[in-house]
Amino acid sequence: MARSRKKYSSGQTWQAYIFNSPLILITLIFVFLPVAGTLITGFFRNVTFMPNKFIFLENFYRLFGDVHFWQSVRFTLLFVFVSVGLELVLGMMFALILNEAFPGRGLMRVAILIPWAIPVAISARIWQLMYNFDFGVINYIVIHLGFVSSPVNWLGSPVGAFFSIVISDIWKTTPFITIILLAGLSLIPDELYKQAMIDGTNFIQRFYYITIPLLRPVIVVALLFRTIDAIRIFDLIYVLTGGGPGGSTSSISLYAFKYYITGDFGYGSAISIVVFILASALAVLYIKFGNFAGELK
Repeated sequence: MARSRKKYSSGQTWQAYIFNSPLILITLIFVFLPVAGTLITGFFRNVTFMPNKFIFLENFYRLFGDVHFWQSVRFTLLFVFVSVGLELVLGMMFALILNEAFPGRGLMRVAILIPWAIPVAISARIWQLMYNFDFGVINYIVIHLGFVSSPVNWLGSPVGAFFSIVISDIWKTTPFITIILLAGLSLIPDELYKQAMIDGTNFIQRFYYITIPLLRPVIVVALLFRTIDAIRIFDLIYVLTGGGPGGSTSSISLYAFKYYITGDFGYGSAISIVVFILASALAVLYIKFGNFAGELK
């Protein structure tokens, strides 16, 4: 049954605006103005050594024929699909484990946050040293375990560099999904599981018919935040591979950054707008899938 919505008078509405004015002002200055500035710049030929000129959609038309841009789009979407998907699976596994009662659970909950607490640039540098061809610990392990007979150049091939980035990102951000899912699991009443066990259901049935349906809004929120974060990935790739080899690991944000540092702000802004559109489109899809609007009626 739909809930009746409370109506507010015009005076109460203005009071709400006044009380929220600091937040509205901060959002306007630090969110909407930069986005509007980037959008406007995308319609100009804004190059440091040339006079500004309004060119309307020319920067966006240029994107269609830019092979390197589409390469960065393919890499970014593939990275989002693989990395976020694996993080969801691993995050769910860890959340289910940490939701159970066992000795040392509190310590484990704290320890799992350590990778998430490390700044991205530092964790990327750590992984870069681990992947090092000459003295990296990963080569030391795989050689001594007998998997390979000589060092592997993990970051020297497109496939190796891609999965090296994915593994580094999974290690860094899986704790984020784990904590969100763990918070959702803690809100599911234990009585539901106990009753299901009395009815003779197994773990898979309880997970599919109880955990997943009740946890769906939380899963959507976790995927929403992680997908938006993964689409705009920059610092991890910048430190780990710099977009190489041969531009095979260049994300859209990194590709836009290369134009910013060369002074082509118009084309770089057009690329940044594509990132914004992709993130917004996926956010709408997640919200629609989560059916949040239906739950609020």
